[in-house]
Amino acid sequence: MSVKPIRQQFADTMLSVGQEDHQLIVMVGDISHFRLQPFAKACPGRFYNIGICEPTMVSMAAGLSKVGMFPVAHTIAPFLLERSFEQIKLGFCYQKLGGTLITVGSAFDYSNLGCTHHCYNDAALFKFLEGTQVLFPGSAIEFDVLFRQTYRNEFLTLLRIPEYGHRQEIKTQQIRLGKGIKIRDGKDVTLIITAPHLDHAIHAAQALSTNGWECEIIYLPTLWPLDEDLIYKSVQKTRRVLVVEEHVRTGGLGSDVVYLTRDIPDVHSAFLCIPDQFIREYGSYQEHCERLGFSPDGIARKVQASFKKY
Repeated sequence: MSVKPIRQQFADTMLSVGQEDHQLIVMVGDISHFRLQPFAKACPGRFYNIGICEPTMVSMAAGLSKVGMFPVAHTIAPFLLERSFEQIKLGFCYQKLGGTLITVGSAFDYSNLGCTHHCYNDAALFKFLEGTQVLFPGSAIEFDVLFRQTYRNEFLTLLRIPEYGHRQEIKTQQIRLGKGIKIRDGKDVTLIITAPHLDHAIHAAQALSTNGWECEIIYLPTLWPLDEDLIYKSVQKTRRVLVVEEHVRTGGLGSDVVYLTRDIPDVHSAFLCIPDQFIREYGSYQEHCERLGFSPDGIARKVQASFKKY
């Protein structure tokens, strides 16, 4: 099955929405400008390559939001979020302005460029701020639907574009802001999954079933606001939960799930996440995933090592 790159869908969505909505403005930090040339030609005066001046780009986007435009700012995650954090906090959140920040390179997608280009804590940073949303689409259709649902609202939205998505078919009607998707029913353990490891979780669940484990899989294209009801009901049923995320545990989805399910009797939690340290090794994205356990075997081993089968 051919899978459309999510980054290409970003460009296609900007073109489609930009032709419909003349208030959409797209700014980039010297990346993706070739992909976005169709938008630039179709929407003259509404595309700007700001260069490697990320804090300036964020401040410009906040100013455009203040005068009623719908800005999109796009570049590599650590430069747009960590380098520009004060501008995000004061320009957007303090002023209660909406807008969209679209990143590539979250976690270790830019593995070959080393930890200067990594960003393990982007969701945590964003969630600490008032009036924010964090979306992590794992397929092209998820990106398109979620962007259209959010770009005109009053929140500042972070859309993380992963380099590698999943290959599962997600129907348009299943994709809603703040809602998770139950992929598989089970009674023994809940696997809470974010892009791009949905495929790995499904393969792990199939392997675990041969040992008697019935895994329930909850997939979350929205990380914030959290689908508390779906998660709570699943963990209340299984009493065991493994959270798999390309993020450090502190401030990530794992912390949110523990807080949400803290009053469930005899609940047991485990985490497959990035250690609270820099990934200093160089290598491919796939090699990093193997080392960290983001694989079908890694997920299956973590379940068996973390929980007892009654």
